Amino acid sequence: MLEGNRVTARISVRGFAVASATAVTTVGAVVGVAAGSDQGQTSNDVEATAAEATLLEDIPAGQQAQVQTASLTQQADTASSAADAEAKKSAEEAARKQAAKDAADKKAQAEKEAAAKKAAKKAKEREKIKTASSRSESRSDPGDFAQKSSYSTSEVQAMAKQIVGGGQYQCFSEIVERESGWNYQATNASSGAYGLVQALPGTKMASAGADWKTNPATQIKWGLNYMNDRYDSPCGAWQFWQANHWY
Repeated sequence: MLEGNRVTARISVRGFAVASATAVTTVGAVVGVAAGSDQGQTSNDVEATAAEATLLEDIPAGQQAQVQTASLTQQADTASSAADAEAKKSAEEAARKQAAKDAADKKAQAEKEAAAKKAAKKAKEREKIKTASSRSESRSDPGDFAQKSSYSTSEVQAMAKQIVGGGQYQCFSEIVERESGWNYQATNASSGAYGLVQALPGTKMASAGADWKTNPATQIKWGLNYMNDRYDSPCGAWQFWQANHWY
């Protein structure tokens, strides 16, 4: 029903937001009546739409724009809140990923530093062993021992203790015991390996002295140099021997 500048509409209200949205819809329906629609039919439609109505309001025609503006403002506020929430979520996710990356980088750096320290420590230990072996070697040269036509096992072992040194002697002894049984003339019939440390071929020991066939001290010196060069020390050679039964 149109009366001057005012229209009457029945609207369903569930809070202020629902009231505003319903009011806009109702105003559109009533304007349609003023343009020539069937008033009775429209009244029935409005009654059906407002079946759950709890409040009647008169909305002045001049305030329709205000109602629409309020509705749009609410929509904008809702959209803004959603955008803020999404931005916050994205920021939190980015922060989480960055924290995870920082933690992984820190762990990798720590592992790298630990590996470097371990390598440095091992290198230092090897250098220490080499130094000790060099000192032992310089302390007892094969020429320091009187030449004899033959040597007992105890004499050969005494030579080895002086040449190799106490720190590595036991490892050296373990290898010699298994390779030759401390027999400086031991010969492997199948391979031709010779002497205390079973050099293959035996002629290799000539680098330590021309008397390599008959002088245990020369063989010991050559064997010590071989173990130091290839395994860093007699103990390194012994460790390899235990795993492979050769060195």
